[in-house]
Parts: sequence; structure tokens; C-alpha cells
Amino acid sequence: MHELSIILNIIEIAEQEAKNAGAASISCIELDIGSLSTIEPAAFDFAWKQGVRNSMLEQAKLVTNYIPGRGRCNYCQTVFKLKALYDPCPQCGEFLAEVIEGKELKIKSIRIEEKQTT
Repeated sequence: MHELSIILNIIEIAEQEAKNAGAASISCIELDIGSLSTIEPAAFDFAWKQGVRNSMLEQAKLVTNYIPGRGRCNYCQTVFKLKALYDPCPQCGEFLAEVIEGKELKIKSIRIEEKQTT
């Protein structure tokens, strides 16, 4: 399950950014995950619940944006929806397409709670 190692990397990045900003905690994290990124949503959700334990993200709201796949045919330049990496072009039937959307895996935003100063 590579989802857990990805989640651990997300936690590391988010916690480092929060610490750099002097945050007490993280209240929300928003992720963009492409449908062609090899992330299995059910496995990701399960691993997320386990991975965030005892981290700054344990109580954070998770917002996940799933980005559909889109490709551009290398032969006729038609832009079309990709459900899998090697879907044929609906215009000409060619199988080689440049993926232009859907392989994303990134942190879009992190909402932090600042430390109280006295």
C-alpha cells in the first residue's frame, strides 16, 4: 500500500510548513489527487485515518479534490477524457496521448491555527 508512504510525506510537509509559520495546529488540509495518479481513493482514506494519528493533522479536516483525467492525442491533437492512461482517442482511435490533467498529487492549501500569545 503505497498510499501510506505518500500520506507520511504529506504529513511531513504540512507539519514543517505549520512549524515554519509558528502554528499551534493544522485545522484543514486540501489535496488535489488526479484520477490517473495511481492513488486508490478507498485505500487512501483508510491509510489517512491511520497515518495522521499523533500528528498535527489528527484533528484536521481533509478536503480531497479528485481531478479527472484529460489527454491530448499525439496524432490529431484532440483533447478528450481519459479514464485510463492508454484510452484510445475518440476522434482517430490512436492510443498515444499526452496526459494534460489527472496525474496531480499535491497539497493545495493548509489552514493553520496560530499560537496564542500572552
